[in-house]
Amino acid sequence: MIRQPIVCVMGHVDHGKTSLLDAIRKTTVAKREAGAITQHIGASEVPTEVVRGVCAPELGEKACAGLKIPGLLFIDTPGHEAFTNLRRRGGSLADIAILVVDVMQGFQPQTLEALSILKEYKTPFIIAANKMDLINGWNAQATRSFMKSFNAQPDWVQARFEEKVYELIGRLGTLGFESERYDRVQDYRKAIAIVPVSAKTGEGIAELLMLLSGLSQKFLEEQLEIEVTGPAKGSVLEVKDEKGLGKTMDVIIYEGVIRKGDEIAFGTLQGAATTKVRGLLKPKPLDEMRDPREKFNYADEVSAASGVKIYAPGLDEALPGSPVFVVNDENRAAVAEEIGREISGVLVESTGPGLVVKADTLGSIEGLRHLLSAADIPVRRAGIGPVTKKDVMDAVGAKAQNRYYGALLAFSVEAMAEAREEAGKNRVAILESDVIYTLLENYQKWVEVERAVEKKEAYASMVLPAKIRIMPGCCFRAKSPVIVGIEVIQGRLRPGCKLMTSSGTEIGELKSMQKEKEQVTEGKQGDQFAIAIDTNMTFGRQLNEGDILFTFVPKDHYNLLKTKFREHMGEGELSLLDDIRRMAGDTFIV
Repeated sequence: MIRQPIVCVMGHVDHGKTSLLDAIRKTTVAKREAGAITQHIGASEVPTEVVRGVCAPELGEKACAGLKIPGLLFIDTPGHEAFTNLRRRGGSLADIAILVVDVMQGFQPQTLEALSILKEYKTPFIIAANKMDLINGWNAQATRSFMKSFNAQPDWVQARFEEKVYELIGRLGTLGFESERYDRVQDYRKAIAIVPVSAKTGEGIAELLMLLSGLSQKFLEEQLEIEVTGPAKGSVLEVKDEKGLGKTMDVIIYEGVIRKGDEIAFGTLQGAATTKVRGLLKPKPLDEMRDPREKFNYADEVSAASGVKIYAPGLDEALPGSPVFVVNDENRAAVAEEIGREISGVLVESTGPGLVVKADTLGSIEGLRHLLSAADIPVRRAGIGPVTKKDVMDAVGAKAQNRYYGALLAFSVEAMAEAREEAGKNRVAILESDVIYTLLENYQKWVEVERAVEKKEAYASMVLPAKIRIMPGCCFRAKSPVIVGIEVIQGRLRPGCKLMTSSGTEIGELKSMQKEKEQVTEGKQGDQFAIAIDTNMTFGRQLNEGDILFTFVPKDHYNLLKTKFREHMGEGELSLLDDIRRMAGDTFIV
């Protein structure tokens, strides 16, 4: 038995991974994804008959002779660095990979990340140099062959195209990889093949499929010829309702065989759970498991490597992203332990500082945690499912420790009504997105706004430098609280500060400010109003008409006004601030 190789599609955001599979499948899955970016690992099967049907007319019957593999199973991975762990899982499962690179943009951070993953797992790969139709002057041809299209281009367009290809070759060289355009490779064991393609026009798809099939069969023959008859191992992609079936699981089987009636173990929030398989369904060829256009085919058994939909009782609590195993008396205990270890390694439950994170799958949680960890943002709790009131209260606790953790990140999950109500009461932000990498960006923007709010609040509590004069004929109360009319000569005056003389003698605390029976929160130069001073002094003795008073600015306020809030201060205020410091003398303490 020769199984089909698992092909992992990797690359940077927007470089065309899903669009490339669309060109192969002739579907539009990419357009229906949130943000046009794949959010979960998907799977598509392309039978060898289809490979022949595409390649033979373009490359000739000889090119397709001797193909033995039953087809290609594509795993489509998300492209952003947030999904490192998902891609690691995909990379470790893959027999061969396609690294999609936008020929116009070249290598981006996630391209380099994908290379490191492939290198770590020693996974052979091909470079798909996508978007060749964007080369200036390129005239798309009605063919799925790169070489036919390339030969039809003018010499100057060919030259421009070659420049782009050699840029990729040079970049790969600096990274320690020997590479060349696929038709110039002398030894595929030593050099990475670069296949120019256009996901938009379909040019190059024939060479890409042929090279994948040929290399898989030639260099992975022993690996693919191993008969896989043991209990199946797989990974749960999604758990969803199917009309007439109830809860089902979309699963990638990467080892062994699963049969109708088998007992399987899978992950839940409580650990491993088991059930018996009632039915196995497979998408039709060229269809896509996550979003099939046609009804499924029923199967009595499914062998690796394959995508399959499983329906069985008791799948309501199954966690997308968790392992799934066929179990028997021999492996039952080991399987339960492995599933528990997998789940506990991803989900987080603590009372320490950090963000509360909710998502739809274990894989999404892994991606979010990786993304936040790379940005040095701790996670207080990570869970699966909708945002609840309990989640919000947990975020309130995190906010009490650090105001910048008063946000809750929700990826592809809803927030319940009572959760939103509680969040509004406690000023907890619920940041939601169906595109995972935007969550960090949204959080960082929220932090910027929160910092501005904090700065505004902090500035509002600052004692500002002010110089005031007690106006003649304006004493309304002679003893504490002394109430007199004043004019602000310089600076800004706020209630709650202490007042002093030019010699540094403390007068008392400014309790309130009033003008025309209305409370005043701040007075600026030229303003006149009545103030109440909590003081032991008496007007007419220690305090008199025409006295000049100053605000006493504490040292910590002085330092903040000179640094953090300097842009809010005018030159005159900064000069007055230094004068007040000198006046305070020994009372200017920490």
